[in-house]
Amino acid sequence: MMATLADIAKRAGVSVATASRVINNRGYLSAQTKAKVLAAMKELNYQPNNLARSLHGKQTHLVGVIVPTIANPFFAELVSKIERALFAIGDKMILCNANYNLEKERNYLRMLIANQVDGIISGGHNLGIEEYQQSGLPIVTFDRHLADNVPIVSCNNYQGMQLATRRLIADGCTAIHFLGNQHQKGNPTDQRLSAYQDTVRQAGMESRVHSVAFSDSASLKKAMIEDILKSERADGFVCTDDLTAILLLNEAHTLGIRVPEDLKVVGFDGTELVRTYHPELTTVVQPIDDIAQLLVHLLQQRVQDPNCQFSKLYYQLPVSLVRRQTA
Repeated sequence: MMATLADIAKRAGVSVATASRVINNRGYLSAQTKAKVLAAMKELNYQPNNLARSLHGKQTHLVGVIVPTIANPFFAELVSKIERALFAIGDKMILCNANYNLEKERNYLRMLIANQVDGIISGGHNLGIEEYQQSGLPIVTFDRHLADNVPIVSCNNYQGMQLATRRLIADGCTAIHFLGNQHQKGNPTDQRLSAYQDTVRQAGMESRVHSVAFSDSASLKKAMIEDILKSERADGFVCTDDLTAILLLNEAHTLGIRVPEDLKVVGFDGTELVRTYHPELTTVVQPIDDIAQLLVHLLQQRVQDPNCQFSKLYYQLPVSLVRRQTA
């Protein structure tokens, strides 16, 4: 069986990115590291791909896009718009559906390095900063903090949840609950919880937070929502994503809770799919097309000049609130 770049890296005790740099004679590496990799290549009779090596110093016009799941309408729409933006400038996309699995995301990252992609757009939820930094590739992220020098593109999460909470207050709600992840990881989406807490406190209300992870299954979320609706006094809910809000609406209907007479609900994301098939949902709409365009634009700047310095590294795009029947 033919040895792979990953086999060479493992035998030499280095990362795949380091092995790739030795083979392509790219960047500074110690003589000891080079010797280890060259020895591993000889032991395993590794033959570098001549076509790939001929591309060294040139663009492959391939971009890796890593997302936690394409099953969620938000990421499906974002991926579609990223692909469209890339295609418009002559680039192709390699889509990596990590599915919240750390090892899967790690394998995809190695695969992208081996395929010598020009850069990576990441919205992954698993890997630490070091593993992305070791790739040696231009990277931009959506809603995730990977490293201080990696640009982040996101909607204005604080503004969005503030709009949602204020809408329920204006509609007369006095017991507003938050349905979303309460664990703060230093990512832009953490601001949704902060905005909710600040807004209800300013209105003289009690904060009521129910932790639901983005990666929780629909059945687990449904069971949690049923328990909350049966045990808590609530006349309003702000949800950190539309799918959770739709589950809440379905469970309220099952329990005979009238929406919006007894309970008002606001979601977050506002994808075309949700607005088409659930037009009753009041939701915060992210500018998904603008987000995709900006991600591609920033990545291209880094591809053209890996040492380019951006005027800022955190880009927030404004959101809007679409008011429908649920609030």
